[in-house]
Amino acid sequence: MLLTLLNAASKVNVEQVMEKLVNWSMEMGKDILAAIIIYVVGRFIIRQIMKLTTRILERRKLEVSVQTFLKSLLSILLNLVLAFAIISRLGVETTSLAALLASAGVAVGMALSGNLSNFAGGLVILVFKPFKVGDFIDGPNGVSGTVTEIQIFHTIITMIDDRVIYIPNGVLSSNEITNYSRQTMRRAEWIFGVEYGEDYERVKAVLERIIAADDRILKTPEPFIALGALSASSVDIKVRAWAKVEDYWAVYFDMNRVVYETFNKEGIGFPFPQLTVHQAKD
Repeated sequence: MLLTLLNAASKVNVEQVMEKLVNWSMEMGKDILAAIIIYVVGRFIIRQIMKLTTRILERRKLEVSVQTFLKSLLSILLNLVLAFAIISRLGVETTSLAALLASAGVAVGMALSGNLSNFAGGLVILVFKPFKVGDFIDGPNGVSGTVTEIQIFHTIITMIDDRVIYIPNGVLSSNEITNYSRQTMRRAEWIFGVEYGEDYERVKAVLERIIAADDRILKTPEPFIALGALSASSVDIKVRAWAKVEDYWAVYFDMNRVVYETFNKEGIGFPFPQLTVHQAKD
């Protein structure tokens, strides 16, 4: 009799446990399904908001650097809101989670103090505009290239050899930057050495003819040619000329090639290092 009662009680307990497990699974399944729906709908809404934001920013004709910075910041904020909505729907207490995140935020903030300085550096770049997207700059550590994007924490620079460099905004905002795109024109400078004994006026006339034949070299400001120095083995002639920023490198390298070819045709000699040795007589 006792055994029968125990079996019956055990059967009832198992049925109750199974019933509770089934009910919990159904409720959890509903929460998971609702969370998936929130995620899908939320991602769709975020994409629409980002598209609308892009159109508004473009309509207001803000600089590309400002647009990329604001869109990156907005995307992070919207995804954080979506994450909290999903967590809340799954039954996690958001107030306790927020308190936990706030307490952990202090420690994380100290650990990520560099990123906070990069965020502040990004704001400095956007406010004071030492450069913008599309500018060609020289940055720290020998980085030289075109700014393609300014993000919240980093600035993306495409090098001349097509490498992509991510530089922290804090580094860029607190170091020396050379911006070659700020002005519309740039001065090129050459030093051409000729042999001692060459007629300076003749060499100058040849250089003036070369400069006049290149339409990319600006007439204003006027090109400058002068005898720069009397070096140990050469007479150094200094040449300065202005060109548009986009023509600078082509003008610089073409001038070297044309001068070399023309001097050879004109019989103007390039010097070689010389050393005169005087031998003492016994």
